[in-house]
Amino acid sequence: MATRNGSAEWRGDLKGGSGTVRVGDGVFEGAYSFSSRFEDGEGTNPEELIGAAHAACFAMALSLILGEDDHPPESIRAEAKVQLRIIDEVPTIARIDLDVEGAVPGIDEEAFRGYAEKAKDGCVVSRALAGVPEIELSARLA
Repeated sequence: MATRNGSAEWRGDLKGGSGTVRVGDGVFEGAYSFSSRFEDGEGTNPEELIGAAHAACFAMALSLILGEDDHPPESIRAEAKVQLRIIDEVPTIARIDLDVEGAVPGIDEEAFRGYAEKAKDGCVVSRALAGVPEIELSARLA
């Protein structure tokens, strides 16, 4: 399998500095700062990038599982909300809320939720984030 990359550069001290994050070979590049991470400032932050990665991986995993069971989806829309909290006096990713909506002909809500739970457990990024105390899932058909 291929090795994927991301990079970042930070300039200055923690509160006054700023940085640039880059995904792959420049597919996405954005600014980040103390304010964009811990307040409501403009720019991105590591938690948003983790959320995007988790949502993308989960949507692909769910599509795979559905397709393997002869229920190819028309579409899957996933969102991951990553919550950063102070735990033991340090910022910690404490919870991720995965929300998924799928257009999948031939199955009901209960079956879709079952497939979604299976995808959540098997998703590469979910497994990488196994140290996050709570990963909650909400799944529904479109």
